[in-house]
Amino acid sequence: MILKINPQNPQRRLIHKVVEVLKEGGVIVYPTDTIYGLGCDLYRREAIERIYRIKRASSSKRLSIICPDLSYISMYAQVTDYAYRLMRRLIPGPYTFILEASRLVPKIMLTRQRTIGIRVPDHPIPLAIVEELGNPIITTSVTRPDETLYDDPEELAERFKGQVDLVIDAGRILPQHSSIIDLTVEPPKVLRVGKGDVSFLQG
Repeated sequence: MILKINPQNPQRRLIHKVVEVLKEGGVIVYPTDTIYGLGCDLYRREAIERIYRIKRASSSKRLSIICPDLSYISMYAQVTDYAYRLMRRLIPGPYTFILEASRLVPKIMLTRQRTIGIRVPDHPIPLAIVEELGNPIITTSVTRPDETLYDDPEELAERFKGQVDLVIDAGRILPQHSSIIDLTVEPPKVLRVGKGDVSFLQG
């Protein structure tokens, strides 16, 4: 199913439909400020396992979560004063922050180091979904066979027909990975340079 949602002003009734799919253990494709990604409810283990199968990824591969704001982040991760100040400066935005996970994060999501990737994207749709759902959703990129990112929701719907329950159409996006910043160390370490400016951390 394809659901067209206004990317600037998401219709509440449509966001409610998306959340109902997530609550039933569904897997969705949705837009962010960087990519179209795969997602599901953080607390639906069977849906997380489906995402690993769709991506043909090992369960040791880190999946990230989307939170709507800093207060949410502090519920799902250990946030130092330094990390708080840096994230307050950069969110919402095209960054993934690596933090030590709290006990609220399911074990299936954790790396051996018990860390979690967290995003607060600068995009109204995923933020509205998380706020309506009441807890984070999974976020992970999907790529074409040549490893390029998808930019067209209709192409995504065709590619993942029968594998996902819903594709949100918010129009074409210019896809680019988020920048990844490891905040479990000081000074923070840039693990991937993406859309978000990290030059101030690389001096």
